[in-house]
Amino acid sequence: MALGLAGCTDSGSGEETGPKPGGRAASPFTGLPAESGPVLAVKIDNVGPARPHTGLGAADICYVEQVEGGQTRILAVLSSRLPPKLGPVRSARESDVELLGQFGRPALAYSGVQSRLTPLLTAAPLYAVPPGQASDAYFRDGSRSAPHNLYLRPERLLGHAPEASEAADIGFRFGAAPAGGRQETEHTVRYPASRFDFTWSPADKKWLVAMDGAAARTTDGGRTAASTVVVQQVNVRDSEFRDRWGSVSPFTETVGSGQALVLRDGKAYDARWSRDGERGGTTFTTPSGEPLNFARGQVWIMLTAR
Repeated sequence: MALGLAGCTDSGSGEETGPKPGGRAASPFTGLPAESGPVLAVKIDNVGPARPHTGLGAADICYVEQVEGGQTRILAVLSSRLPPKLGPVRSARESDVELLGQFGRPALAYSGVQSRLTPLLTAAPLYAVPPGQASDAYFRDGSRSAPHNLYLRPERLLGHAPEASEAADIGFRFGAAPAGGRQETEHTVRYPASRFDFTWSPADKKWLVAMDGAAARTTDGGRTAASTVVVQQVNVRDSEFRDRWGSVSPFTETVGSGQALVLRDGKAYDARWSRDGERGGTTFTTPSGEPLNFARGQVWIMLTAR
């Protein structure tokens, strides 16, 4: 099963240096030493009543997606380590199917979907495991109000997806920062009804996360922070689906190419992203076409409308 992560040092070459101390290879999701483990994606609630989150610091990657009403949800991807519990968990969307295609056949934990979307999830290359298929892996927290009180026991969930794909290359590269960039210690990402602020902390060597003007924290790990933040500009269009109140669900297109901004080490780097198809990974390059290395550690990818 997945293990905790250890620190590592950069070779200065901008390339991975092979096996790390203890013989462990680097995670393709974080660049840190990790045992190979199955991929688990979890749809996380992100409105005010759902905060603070639990277990989010264990995620390798946090994707932020727009949902109905201009709000956001987080798709947390885990493999390197698993927290005892994670949440709150909410419903999946059509966008998740396209986004998760690059992970092989991962497990997906979510609270449910509207009935018209069920056939799409069933046919997708993933193990869709909502509470109805794994009741022992979910529980309600009595100290919170529904629907913001559903939590996941990740290890139990993976027991219901024993053949889930293990972590593999999805296009990320880790190592020394590229030349250039510009000093930027604060950056704001806005959605129609949600805001994220990232502030560089030299002491922590991470970007501290704030959501809607308040410092983001977890119940089990303190302040939420990322080693690398990617602002990926994508097409966000209406889908064929609506929520229970009739609002159109946006579809976030993650296949294609476009502009991006990569934040690492207190600097901002202009970048381009490219993904050729649903089963392919996403590459990030400098304007000159060279791979743009991320800083090792948790990666946040903000999927924002062009």
